[in-house]
Amino acid sequence: MAEYSRWGEINLIYSLLDAGEEEGVIGRVAKRNLKILPSFMYWSGLGIWGIRRFNGTSHQYFRYLDSFYFYSKNKVLSDDKEIVSGVSPNWDPNIVKAPKKFPKGVSLELSYQESEYLRDRIRSSCSDSLLAFLVDKTKPTDVGFIWQHPQSGMFSDEHKKIIWHARNFSGTIHGAALLYNLMLSELIKNQEWIEKYRTKIERWANDIEKRFNDIRNWDLSEFWRIVSSENSHIPFRTIRFIEQWIQFVKDGQNLRHTKDNEYARKLIYNREVEIKRNRSRLKNPQMLKQYGGAAGADAHGFRWSVAKRILHDILKGLRKQRD
Repeated sequence: MAEYSRWGEINLIYSLLDAGEEEGVIGRVAKRNLKILPSFMYWSGLGIWGIRRFNGTSHQYFRYLDSFYFYSKNKVLSDDKEIVSGVSPNWDPNIVKAPKKFPKGVSLELSYQESEYLRDRIRSSCSDSLLAFLVDKTKPTDVGFIWQHPQSGMFSDEHKKIIWHARNFSGTIHGAALLYNLMLSELIKNQEWIEKYRTKIERWANDIEKRFNDIRNWDLSEFWRIVSSENSHIPFRTIRFIEQWIQFVKDGQNLRHTKDNEYARKLIYNREVEIKRNRSRLKNPQMLKQYGGAAGADAHGFRWSVAKRILHDILKGLRKQRD
């Protein structure tokens, strides 16, 4: 059954490509040689949204599928059609049915019914989330970061607070990423990259100076409480580096000269060597050869680009009823 399902996913990839879809198609390059299937990547999200009811891994799902069908024949329903005994369904019974010729003729564009279903699932399973608010109350937007959202004033106080912390973190730590890339570019002696990152660091410093009061008054204890509520396994050395870098930024001693600051460079070097040891690009010439001019150089967006695409697809589908 697992192999049958695998080829179903592979055929879907080919159908999407035949329909002219490319962006967003997982496996568009590997195709039949794809090792990690889309269903595996979406498995957790399908459970969080209540689309998947089976409480287990994808491997367990196929392993127990025969048993499920056997016991499902003997289930007992109440007058309200609720299961009294027997197995519960593996999938939400209200899920939109696939087209008759599926997977032929499919695309990534959502129908109104599909968009409405996804919106209702998000509302129901993640009612307090920012995603639920965005899909229910806002319009599509193409801003680069969530804190630039034109309707951010409508967000709840809790969401505003979290986003404020996220913006502070993204802004401050971006300087460390830029300095790391500058140091690599210097080792390679690529003058074009060197000038690019020196300029980017100056722009970063200018952006920080515009928000310096927020950065200076940033309560890191509250920040770590928020972070630990989502991820309680942050290594101490990661926390230490982040706090050291943020303190460097808070000190605000002419941040435009960060590109030449010995203390800042030492922080970056020690962090890289501590994590990668002999595989550090700053230490190992062989590893340095793999550098292509950008290593984590973009500001942290907290997967807003992914959420934005999901919102765009759903909201676009919902407009079809009005159109």
